[in-house]
Amino acid sequence: MASSVVVSLLILSAAGLLPLLAYSKGGFSMELIHRDSPKSPFYDPTSTAHSRLKAAAQRSRARATYFRQAMQKSTLSESPASAPAADDNFYSDITPNTFEYLMSIYLGSPAEKILAIADTGSDLIWIQCKPCDECYHQSAPLFDPQASSTYKVVSCEAESCSALPQGSCGSESQCEYNYAYGDGSFVDGFLSTETISFDSIGGRRVQFPKSFFGCTHRSNGTFDENDGGLVGLGGGQLSLIRQLGSAIDNKFSYCLPSADQTSATSRLNFGSNADFRGGSNGAVTTPLIPGYPDTFYFLSLEQISVSGQAGAVNVKPAASTNAKKAKDFGGNIIIDSGTTLTLIDDEALQSVTSKVVNSVKLPRVTDPEGVFSLCFDVSGEGGNNAKFPDITFHFSGGAAVVLHKSNAFIESATNVLCLALISSDGIGINIFGNIAQQNFHIEYDLGAMQLTLAPADCANL
Repeated sequence: MASSVVVSLLILSAAGLLPLLAYSKGGFSMELIHRDSPKSPFYDPTSTAHSRLKAAAQRSRARATYFRQAMQKSTLSESPASAPAADDNFYSDITPNTFEYLMSIYLGSPAEKILAIADTGSDLIWIQCKPCDECYHQSAPLFDPQASSTYKVVSCEAESCSALPQGSCGSESQCEYNYAYGDGSFVDGFLSTETISFDSIGGRRVQFPKSFFGCTHRSNGTFDENDGGLVGLGGGQLSLIRQLGSAIDNKFSYCLPSADQTSATSRLNFGSNADFRGGSNGAVTTPLIPGYPDTFYFLSLEQISVSGQAGAVNVKPAASTNAKKAKDFGGNIIIDSGTTLTLIDDEALQSVTSKVVNSVKLPRVTDPEGVFSLCFDVSGEGGNNAKFPDITFHFSGGAAVVLHKSNAFIESATNVLCLALISSDGIGINIFGNIAQQNFHIEYDLGAMQLTLAPADCANL
C-alpha cells in the first residue's frame, strides 16, 4: 500500500486537489445512511429485525466471497459482455447488493445530488451517466456530463489512466474502464474528472474540483434500481480517500450506532474531524498492514479471549487465510464497514465457542435461521438475568478491542441470542464486521498507516 501513496500523490497534484486545503480546513463530516434506515430508498417498513439480520448474513457471505476473489487474482475480465461465471476468480471494484451504507454526493456544475453506496471495500467512484442505453434500470435521473461545465474525460495517455486495474483506450483516446464481478455484473465507461461536493453536517458545502470518477455508460447485473453509483473509500489510488489525500491529512473515521438504531445518524468524518473528541478513553491503536490488493484495510489479529475463561485462542496467520502473497505482509483479517458479521477461521471459532459455552449458563438452542453455530434460549427470568462474557480481539501492537454483549451477541429470533461470529472456512478470509465495530469511533490514518478504535456512543455524538 505504501507504493500507492506516492503514485496517488502524483495523481492528486495533477488533478489540482492539493491546493484545496483551505476548503476542508478544520475537517468536515457527513451523514452515512444505513440501508435499513427510514431515510434509505431500500427501507422496507414490513421487515423485522430478524428478517433484516438474515438478509445481512447472506450479504456478509457474498461480500466475503468477493474479497476472496479479489485477493486470489487481480486480473479483471477483458470483456464485460462475456463476464465470467460466479466461481471464476478475478478482481473487481463492484460489490452489487452487498453494501450496508449509503452517502449523498453532488456531482458537476451545476451540482446534481446522487445517493450512492459508501464502500470501504472498493476504490473507484462511479456513477451512471447519459447516454446509458445498455444499463440497469435506475430510478433516479442519470448524471448528464454534457450539462456540466466542469466535466472532462481523461485521456488514455494520462498517468491517472494507468491507475485503473483494468482499462483500455477508447475510439477517441478516452481512458475506458471495464469492471466485472463474479456474478456476471459489470460496469463500463470512461474515467473522467468532475467537481465532487459534499454537504457537511452543519450546513457547509465542501467542493473538490477535478476529482476522478467513472462515468458509466454500460452496465448490467444484480444492481438495484435504487443504486445511483458507488463511492470507493478503500486504500487504492483512485478511492475518494486517496484522492483527497493531504487535503484531509490522509485521515477519515466513522462511528456506527447499534444495529437496533438504524434510524440514528452515522457520521463519516474527514481531516481534523476524524480525530477523537472528548479525550481518547479506552482508545487502542493497531497498524494497518500493507496487503493485496491495496483496496482492502488489513489488520493482524493475533488472539481472541473470552472473559472469565483461562487462555486466549490463537488465530491463524496470514498464510492460512491469504495464501497469495502472504509472505509479503502479516495481515490476516480485513476490517470492513460493509460486512455485517465477523468471520474467523473455524478452528478459532470452535475454541471461542467452547469458552462461551463454559461461561453462559443457559440452555443451547439451534439458530432457526441456520446462520450461527452457537445460540442460547434467553426466555424467562433466567435469560433476563444471564450474564454474557466480553470477547476481546487482540490485534498487533497491543490493541485489545473489547466487544461487549451488544457487539458480540445478536438476537436471531425471539428469545434466541447467538454468538455473532461465523466461520470463514470455505471462504478463505477473516473479516471484522460492522456489528463488532458499532459504538466505536474508528479512525483510519493512512499517513501513519494505523487504525485507532475508541468506545463511543455513536447515536449521540
